[in-house]
Amino acid sequence: MELRYQPSGQEQEPDGDVPVLHLPMSAQERTSLRGRRRTSCGRELLLHLPRGPALEPGERLMPADRSLVVVVVPAPEPVLVVRSPDPLTLLQAAYHLGNRHVSLEVRSGELRLLEDGVLEELMRQRGLLIEHRLAPFLPEPGAYAAASHAHSHIHNHDSDQPR
Repeated sequence: MELRYQPSGQEQEPDGDVPVLHLPMSAQERTSLRGRRRTSCGRELLLHLPRGPALEPGERLMPADRSLVVVVVPAPEPVLVVRSPDPLTLLQAAYHLGNRHVSLEVRSGELRLLEDGVLEELMRQRGLLIEHRLAPFLPEPGAYAAASHAHSHIHNHDSDQPR
């Protein structure tokens, strides 16, 4: 089944009651726009999307016949939550992590990054507070990330079809 991308805010609702499938994806999977994926209900899909920016949570894919909607959702991942009572110390940590090209989710009063023992030790040595958490990871897209998508496609692969 071929699906197309619908930019956020420009969704056209399908006719009638159609199934809405949720496609949990890690931050890395949202940047890898090709390959097999499994929806939260277990339905297998084959992504074969053109190169472009990462998919964002909430973005929708839909076949031309509008028989279903696939919504991208962030999958929980093992992350480090980095905090400090001193905003300057947290800002310096963001600088040092960015200088190492580490993907970061920047929130008010905290930084989040994927678990990494070496980076965790570096943050501890700088006096930062670290918490391990299983949570969606939504890193900053970066200065040169494109703002919009082109057309995209997904192919449906039911379990009774050859692979």
